[in-house]
Amino acid sequence: MTLWNGSYPFYPGANACFPFDTTRAVIVTIFLSILVTSIVILPGIPARGRLFWFLRVVLGLFMGAVLLTVQFTRDWETGWVQANTSYKSFSPVQVNVDVGLHIGLAGVNVTLRGNPVNQINETINYNEHFPWNFGADYDHSYSKGLEKGLPSPILYVAEKFSTQSPCAVHRQYRIAGHYASLTLWLAFCTWLISILFFSMSILLYGGHMLLLTATLILFSLLFFFTVRDTLKCPIQFGPVSLRTDYGESFWLTLVTGLLCLLLGLGIIILNSVQPEKLKLIFSLDKSSKDKVRDKSCLPAEPSCSAQDGLMVPLGELCQVTATQL
Repeated sequence: MTLWNGSYPFYPGANACFPFDTTRAVIVTIFLSILVTSIVILPGIPARGRLFWFLRVVLGLFMGAVLLTVQFTRDWETGWVQANTSYKSFSPVQVNVDVGLHIGLAGVNVTLRGNPVNQINETINYNEHFPWNFGADYDHSYSKGLEKGLPSPILYVAEKFSTQSPCAVHRQYRIAGHYASLTLWLAFCTWLISILFFSMSILLYGGHMLLLTATLILFSLLFFFTVRDTLKCPIQFGPVSLRTDYGESFWLTLVTGLLCLLLGLGIIILNSVQPEKLKLIFSLDKSSKDKVRDKSCLPAEPSCSAQDGLMVPLGELCQVTATQL
């Protein structure tokens, strides 16, 4: 259960489109707030390591935001088709509509948009979500759609993913979504551990955790790829068919996994080949500071307090007078 059920709160009905996902908005707002805070404190960072520090913050926040956001997005696999089809069951009236299918890790969204939106004295602009995550019953959601009297194209597409459908893709998508979601949560945990290691200046272990994060991300993509590759269930609307392809969340997750892989390998290689450059990137090069500190109190300089205390002229010593008893 998400805030406002993950849809825009100002629409009155449940059939509104979903360009505004409140869960995604909350995650993006949190990470943007951290980024703005980092920009505010950026002038306090030493000028020599300011650029590398800012790049580390941006890359770290980007990877964390992606790993959290793709858990709740509904565009791992998307497809659109424009067709002339019946709008209601047992009715010969045809409408010209765009039918969209959006598959996420937790369920399916079916979008129906009229061309134009107002046809047959109705506003054709629907979006319906049918979940299959833990604690959700896909067939029950589909039955509720039948009771509500949803348009025929939505029910037709949703029926393809039900447990009673001859397509038999419900179990595959559901299991693949569960395993992909689990590996992404593990990847988020390993990302947090890598951030902790980097903050403690344990660079080698941080690089290893980034490699583990990349491995988990790529495994989640592999789980989703296997079910996508075996799907052979046509969704036909007259002479045209609805075909799907990988969506933005899939490609964004792939980019994040490759980025973690490259950064992890780069840190491990630099640590073994040129550790001084790696320390410079992470602002751990303190040799210049040590030199300045050593030069500040040399024995030849008269400014040291120890020398000042020892170099006292003999003429200024107090004379002791003796009194005769």
